[in-house]
Amino acid sequence: MAKTTSTSGLQLWLQRLIAAGFLGGQVFLHLLRAKIHRRNTLDQMSIVGPESLTIALLTAAFVGMVFTIQVAREFIYFGAGTTVGGVLAIALTRELAPVLTAVVIAGRVGSAFAAEIGTMRVTEQIDALYMLKTDPIDYLVTPRVLACAVMMPILTILSLLTGMAGGLLIANSLYDISPSVFLRSAQNFLQVWDLFSSALKAAIFGALIGIIGCSWGLTTTGGAKGVGQSTTTAVVTALLSIFIVNFFLSWLMFQGTGNASIE
Repeated sequence: MAKTTSTSGLQLWLQRLIAAGFLGGQVFLHLLRAKIHRRNTLDQMSIVGPESLTIALLTAAFVGMVFTIQVAREFIYFGAGTTVGGVLAIALTRELAPVLTAVVIAGRVGSAFAAEIGTMRVTEQIDALYMLKTDPIDYLVTPRVLACAVMMPILTILSLLTGMAGGLLIANSLYDISPSVFLRSAQNFLQVWDLFSSALKAAIFGALIGIIGCSWGLTTTGGAKGVGQSTTTAVVTALLSIFIVNFFLSWLMFQGTGNASIE
């Protein structure tokens, strides 16, 4: 009995994941036709961006400080203390800033999307939109997906700067690495492509969060209990998607040996 329940739950999850894929395609087509509800989009951008800024920056600051604590001592031991800033910059830009910001937004915003739209579904407000000849994709989904895709790169860049500031504070106060050495190292390590790839990753993660949150909300059934289950599953699915997509994006963007060479 338990095995049957688990199998049916997996089948339902796969069906909803496929539905999310189709929803993403519909959103893309609507954007190509410039079907954008501007007021809703601006409202959602405010929710995704300014209202999420504090928690995203706090997360980045402490991640930067912890990373510096973990790395600086070992680097100094091996005589590579001058590279701490560059290593932190690379780690934050390529991985930590976009991924951790996406995790924060998935937990805060993706869950809210699923709960809000799921409640509208079980209370038949979605059906009312159809009765009023209003497309829920134009009115509900596209603004949320667009807001996440636009605001995520901005949040990621701000998180990068905050993480670097946190790392600089720890490097200077605990390990006597001067700010000039720290920042020069970061400048030498970073390239324009690193910043571009970080923003691109963030935009893709944002679109994933918006699509999955909205799709799980639209496919909610079962009243209040169903809304709670959809919210939880949407966040888990968004996080899993972020980690999987991040692997493939990193594999595509950073193959080869880069600037490294073996003498």
